[in-house]
Amino acid sequence: MTPDELEALITARRSNLLIDASREVDPEIVDRIVNTAQWAPNHKRTWPLRLTVISGDSRRTLGDTIADAMAVHGDDEMKVTKTRGKFMRSPVIIVVAAGEGTTQNETEENKYAVAAGVQNMLLMTESFGLAALWGSPAKGANNAITALCSMNHTDHVMGIIYVGWPTQSVAAPQRPDIEVTRLS
Repeated sequence: MTPDELEALITARRSNLLIDASREVDPEIVDRIVNTAQWAPNHKRTWPLRLTVISGDSRRTLGDTIADAMAVHGDDEMKVTKTRGKFMRSPVIIVVAAGEGTTQNETEENKYAVAAGVQNMLLMTESFGLAALWGSPAKGANNAITALCSMNHTDHVMGIIYVGWPTQSVAAPQRPDIEVTRLS
């Protein structure tokens, strides 16, 4: 791959939830996508990545689990109801969490490593011509999500990624020029 090809892949990637929920994604493709997360930089070599791939009826279980936690947390009833079905919008859902470190600093560095791993997964998803969207977990739902996903209760859910075949493309948003400070 040339630098130009890599740059084209990076700049082509979009958050896209315009996904065909009924079209399956080959599990071998999903495995290749999630395996790229492990190649992200990891300063402390703590291997903090936690992943759960969810498909089929388990997507509804995830929605109900998060919605129940939101209801206990006092979220708006309409938002809770919407959450119950929202994970059915794509055939594959990937829950990504970061393991707790032995110190607060290590825990923060673990989150950075996992976030870099998510970018690897998003780029790999794009390379397959798939659509993906990295969503934030609902506040107050971390423990419910980690319990459902057989993760440690101290793991921090970094995101929920929708993956599937796109039904439409998404236009690139306007981006501001980056300010670069150069010191010599």
